[in-house]
Amino acid sequence: MTRKIAILGATGSIGKSTLDLIERNPERFEVTAVTAATNVEALADIVRRTGARLAVVADESRYKDLAELLVGTRCRAAAGPEALIEAAVTEVDLVVAAIVGCAGLRPVMAAVEAGRTIGLANKEALVTAGALMTDAALTSGATILPVDSEHNAIFQCLAGSSSENVSRIILTASGGPFRTASSETIASATPAQAVAHPNWSMGAKISVDSATLMNKGLELIEAHYLFGLPSHQLEVVIHPQSVIHSMVEFVDGSVLAQLGSPDMRIPIAYALAWPERMETPAQRLDLPTISRLDFEPPDLQRFPALRLAREALEAGGAAPIVLNAANEVAVAGFLDGMIRFPDVAQLVGEALGESNFDVPRSIDDVLEVDRVTRKSVGAMMKASCS
Repeated sequence: MTRKIAILGATGSIGKSTLDLIERNPERFEVTAVTAATNVEALADIVRRTGARLAVVADESRYKDLAELLVGTRCRAAAGPEALIEAAVTEVDLVVAAIVGCAGLRPVMAAVEAGRTIGLANKEALVTAGALMTDAALTSGATILPVDSEHNAIFQCLAGSSSENVSRIILTASGGPFRTASSETIASATPAQAVAHPNWSMGAKISVDSATLMNKGLELIEAHYLFGLPSHQLEVVIHPQSVIHSMVEFVDGSVLAQLGSPDMRIPIAYALAWPERMETPAQRLDLPTISRLDFEPPDLQRFPALRLAREALEAGGAAPIVLNAANEVAVAGFLDGMIRFPDVAQLVGEALGESNFDVPRSIDDVLEVDRVTRKSVGAMMKASCS
């Protein structure tokens, strides 16, 4: 039967990859709802290609533009936060949650509370509201399928195994562009150098996170909530080739790994077709050509962001929210040329050291911690520039 799909963040990289797979398999999938932040032109093009019946732009000032672009289609235009939630809770077989940042929190929570199956590509949802999301999923019966390549790999390796059978989860990290760089090179790194990931093609923000290794720290927190394991059972190893996406060690000593080319269409396809599989155009691995797989421990002196993320995970409460918000503001400041590359982790550490928030009890609480932290780190950054 045709599976109905809603794509939150359809114009971003994950959304585009999802659409590529769907359009290669029109007999298997039907796109019913799509959303975008501001890009109504791209959104309208998606509607015309897929026949989606609901298109939502988050920026309400672009509603009129979207409505005009959809004249002649059978698609309804909508705008604003409530419309995003409507798209998230529509009756579909899978909600692909790919809205970047905390803007995706309310729609993802709405989909969870509605008991939907969610292909989760929004890191911030579990990093900032992990306990709230997982508790809501238990209540509603929602299924969360990880789309991040690392967590999707873990999900595949577990294949329904109980957490009691797991000794540890091993997340792999490429090490980014500065894995072997000198301290002088790192200190003077430019945004162009930081976003030049050796293996993956990603947006600027996540590329910087890969360069600082904060992305792997955020993934530690995600893994804790997705798979229910404590910090001491979650490890990170540097694997420069990005062929093994993660590993699971079981109590009997067996280690299962998921391998694949660095193409996000592979984990997205697993979520789209789950519990089955589907073909993708991803390049197949040629192991003799790859010839070797290298591993090394992460250098926490070189990558202090990873240490900060683990500390936030172990502190719990609002600490992961502060970590995420401070990092987003600092990365934006670095990309804008306001601060140096090493200042990103330094600002995050200062924000964590100064935070004293109560444990969040709702998404409103999460967003308030996020707001206050962003304001505070913005002030710190301006003070450092003056």
